Amino acid sequence: MNIKPLADRVVIKMLESEETTKSGIVLPGAAKEKPQLAEVVAVGPGGYVDGKEIKMEVKVGDKVLMSKYAGTEVKLDGVEYIILKQSDILAKVM
Repeated sequence: MNIKPLADRVVIKMLESEETTKSGIVLPGAAKEKPQLAEVVAVGPGGYVDGKEIKMEVKVGDKVLMSKYAGTEVKLDGVEYIILKQSDILAKVM
């Protein structure tokens, strides 16, 4: 099943966070922070939102940092995705 976001929406898939700290301490599931690094899976066409033209600045395959609690979580075919506005993306990771 494919997802095609509308307007200025972006579909992302969260990347797994590390389970050990740099010093080698293993973190239990409850102690892990929600990851903020994700990969872009689909991008809407942009267009006009509230009378302002929105140009899409991310593309499929980009790795991005997002706001911590942004977007709506959805599960399709057993895979979890987040659909959010482009403005909730903070930066691209190069």
